Parts: sequence; structure tokens; C-alpha cells
Amino acid sequence: MQPYKKVYSEAQQDPEGFWLEQARRLDWFKHPKVAAHVRKNGMADWFPDGEVNVSYLALDAQINAGRGEQVALYYDSPVTQSKASYTFNELHHQVACFADVLKQQGVEQGDRVIIYLPMIPQAAIAMLACARIGAIHSVVFGGFAAHELAVRIDDAAPKLIVTASCGIEGDKVLPYKPIVDKALAEAQHQPRTIVFQREQCQAEIREGRDTDWEQALSQAKPIEALPLPATHPLYILYTSGTTGKPKGVVRDHGGYAVALNFSMNYVYGLTPGEVFFTASDVGWVVGHSYIVYGPLIFGCSSILYEGKPVNTPDAGAFWRIVQDYKVNAIFSAPTAFRAIKKEDPEGEHLNRYDMSSLQRIYMAGERLDPATYEWTTELTDLPVYDHWWQTESGWPMCANPVGVSAVKVKPGSSTFPVPGYEISVLDPLGKSLNSKEEGAICVRLPLPPGCLTTIWGDEERLHGSYLNAFPGYYCSGDGGHIDDDGYVFIMGRTDDVINVAGHRLSTGEMEEILANHKDVAECAVVAQPDELKGELPVGFVILKNASTIEHEQLQQELIQSIRSEIGAIACLKTLHIVPRLPKTRSGKILRRLIRQVLQGDDVAVPSTIDDPTSIDAIKETLR
Repeated sequence: MQPYKKVYSEAQQDPEGFWLEQARRLDWFKHPKVAAHVRKNGMADWFPDGEVNVSYLALDAQINAGRGEQVALYYDSPVTQSKASYTFNELHHQVACFADVLKQQGVEQGDRVIIYLPMIPQAAIAMLACARIGAIHSVVFGGFAAHELAVRIDDAAPKLIVTASCGIEGDKVLPYKPIVDKALAEAQHQPRTIVFQREQCQAEIREGRDTDWEQALSQAKPIEALPLPATHPLYILYTSGTTGKPKGVVRDHGGYAVALNFSMNYVYGLTPGEVFFTASDVGWVVGHSYIVYGPLIFGCSSILYEGKPVNTPDAGAFWRIVQDYKVNAIFSAPTAFRAIKKEDPEGEHLNRYDMSSLQRIYMAGERLDPATYEWTTELTDLPVYDHWWQTESGWPMCANPVGVSAVKVKPGSSTFPVPGYEISVLDPLGKSLNSKEEGAICVRLPLPPGCLTTIWGDEERLHGSYLNAFPGYYCSGDGGHIDDDGYVFIMGRTDDVINVAGHRLSTGEMEEILANHKDVAECAVVAQPDELKGELPVGFVILKNASTIEHEQLQQELIQSIRSEIGAIACLKTLHIVPRLPKTRSGKILRRLIRQVLQGDDVAVPSTIDDPTSIDAIKETLR
């Protein structure tokens, strides 16, 4: 642990010196001399006197460093049976020309551009082109419903929407243009659109409002990256809030670039020229940070994958990608590996591929339960690392310090705070709790570079959502504890705590026990109101495909396991076996939605749901 402690201590004791040193590793237009300006609310503006451009760092700086002919981006689409690759030189040309297209559409520095695209190279090109001219992009997950898109159009007030004729959802073609047209019919704000036509579906181009991507690009010339203040907004990314109004997290150019560049080696152990496969979507923060910006700024090759971990065509999809592109590290959500485990528990698909290039596997997005950790470790015989972060942080807050010196993994823990993050566990009154006592996970202000700078157009919401609950701290909304060795355990959202007869019990702990059963592929535990005890836990489990256990026997075994591990106080007496669980497209189980079904409430189906029929499956089981 000594190498970790040394680096972490340097960042804590001299944050100014530490982060200026990290900044010096990038190619600035004007190098900063000041690390941070701390505002009255405790938040920081990073490198306020520096000038930089993320698109320049991701492309021009790589070419200047001699990587022009290295592949920057691989595109692999099993759903369309197509592949492509772009060297840094080729990607630079595409981005620089599309930046000219944006300029011709009247987009200037500070203007917003909504990007509503599937997982195709044009998504990364549009993002980098916006950054190149100082436009602020807001990627909305392709396929989001028209109303949700309309709400974001009115909040961001973009000058332009960049979209495609369609996306591919499994074996279905989903036309995007009708969704965009419907959203514009609802929205008050009326931007123009650029449409990339895909061969699976042609979109109608309305003269005067719509522009064809290829036609516009054919008349464009490459333009240079614009020097920008380091604090200039790079993007707005909407995340779920407790109200209907979207919550637009704002990220800057300078602090974000420095943080991502640091994390590529410190967290992921990569070196320039290696291949990083992040199986996510550019609609999520993971796609922003570790498909597009992080790998390119660091000089790695990145893979943009249009497919799923299973059924495109099978549970060997990830392993094929590793073999085909000689991947050095994979990063995906635990739910992806649970899906693989459900389809192929013995790992027969893995044995068909050459995995020799793969060094490490990373998971984040929700808690990595020990059962999934152990299955993946045993199957691949590789280090598997959990790490914890959020849309708001933009990069990991807790991780194993692989780039410094990897430490022992404790299943269920995301290991140690990353340099720059001082993490505390607080009780409701803001008092620090002792080791192993569960409370609210908070980060002392100011936050390090790369984190959110504000909420778009709503500074008050920044305070209400994150700063007011614990003065002097950023409140993550997650609960957990820190053990005697300093390992951080994130047990889930603070609303995923069940209060049984005055005893606060973690659903994460119960799920961990259920997931350990040899027949369980995936599970969720939620609270049900109870007149006597306040709340009672109810479990939902998905069986592995090969399971032959009788349902009644499984229920008895699981209930007994909870009783043995936690005690009778847990009162888990009800278990349901379901074919699937409602999840977001990024793989998070929608426990709140399960609770609504369980309690007979009106179900507020979120726009982020991956499979709306999963709600019907829960309802059918409960009948």
C-alpha cells in the first residue's frame, strides 16, 4: 500500500502542485500557473488561467506525438455486420471537416448542440467537432422517447440537433427522425437538424430545416481547434433527478482532460498505444469519458461497439472483441457480466477465442457483487477490479491504484479513494462514523478536476442536490462504509436502505447473499411497507439458464441464507423468481420501479428503461 499512500498523500497535502504537475503532461495553448480558484460554495474552477481544447488534445496533439497512423477508433457493429477503423490522421480529418459543417450551420463558441445518435463513429466525430469550435454538446441517448428529447431541447436550447436516420435495437430498426420531429413539435425551442443517413432506414429531409450529413461534409474544409479557457464548458450530460425536470451536469475542458489523462494509467494501468474496450454508450458518462475522450487524449486505441454482451450473436461477443482487436483492458457494467454468466455459466464461449492480450477487467455503474466478481475472476483467470464513480464526478472516485501498484482486492469493495477525493462516511447530522458503520458517502470540497462545475442553468439545484445536506461536502447519494484498512464499500443508493423495526438494513448486503447461491444469475431486494415493522424486504431473483432447482426449494434455501448471514431481524420471507428485472440501458436495476409495482402504485416508467416488458413480467409474477 505504500506507493498508493505516497501518491494519495501528495495530492492531499499539495493539491496545487500535484494537479499542476498532471496538467504539464498535456499540450496546452497556454499552460496554467494556477491550479484552482475556489468559489464561495466550496466548488473549484480548475486551471482558470490556462487555455486548451479537448479536441486538439485528442487528435492534433496525438499526431504531433507521432501517432498519426495509429488506429484511434475501431467501430464494430454485429447488429449491422459492419466494421471500420480510423487512424488519428483520418479521425482528425473527419472531425476538423465536420467542425466546419457546424460553423456553416451558424454554430459558434458557447452554442449548444444536441447529439441524438446511435453507437456509430459519427457520434464521436460530432462530439469532438463540437469541442473543436467551443460548442457545448449534449448527447441524448439514441432512442429516448420524443417527450424526453423535447424536455432536453428546451432546457439546453441548442442551435442544432445532430441525428441519424435510425438506430438498431436488437434485431429491430428504430427510426430516429420521426422521434426528433415529434420532439420538435412538442418543444418550444426550434433548432435545425443534421441527419446522417444509414442504409437500414432512410429519413425524410425537410428542406429549410434538415441538412444531410454527407452532403454537407462533402463541401467542408478542415478547420483548426479553437483555443479555449480551461473553464469553458465542454458538455452538458443529463442525469436522473428526483423531479421531472432534467438535471444537466456541466463539465469543463481543462480539468476534465487532466483528470482523464491521469486516470488512464492510474486506474486502468494503460500506456499509450494500447487498446481499451469500454462496452457502454456515448449517451452515458462512461461513453464520454472512456470511449471518446480519455483513451484518445492518452493516446490509446478505443473501440466503439454497437451491440450487446449477449445475443449479438451470443455470450461470446466481448471475448470476440478482445481477440479481434487485441484488447488490453475491458470496462463494462456488472450487469453485462451477469448477463454473460446467465447465458454461459461454464464459459464455453470464452474458450473459443484468443484472450492472451487481455490484462484486466473493470466494472462500474452499480455495485460489483462478490458472486459476479468471483465468477469472472475464476472464468478468465485475470484481475477484476470494481471502481466507483458517477455522472457527476466524470471519472473514478474510488479505484484500485493499478498504475501505481495494484493492491489486494476485497470483494464487494471499490478499494481506495483516488487522489484528489477525500471521502468520509457521515451520519444524518454530519458526524463522521467509525469504520464499518454505514452512512452517507460524502466527498470533502473542493472536488478535484474533472467533476461537475454546475447544473446547467440552475445553480440552486447544484446546492439542493449535492451541497446543502452536508455543508463543506459533496453528498454522493450513495451509502456505505470504510473498513479498518481504508477500503471503501459502496452498498447502494441511500434510498436502498430498509428500515425493519428500527434496524437499518442494506439491500446491497442482502443481494450479495442471494447472488452467492449457485442457481442465481441476478437479483434485487426492495422494501415493502409493513404495518408492524415499518418495512420488510422482498427479494426478486433470476435463475441461471441451466438451473433445474425447484422454485420452492430455492426460496427456502435463500431465505435460510439471509437468516444465517444477517439474522432473523432481516425478516426476508418473500422471494419471487422472475424471468427478467427492469433496468436502465446502462444496466442499473430500477429498484424504485420494482417498489412501485410491489406497492400497487402508479408506475412512472423512466425514459432510460431498457425493456419496458420487464415491468409486466414483475406484475405477472406478483399476481
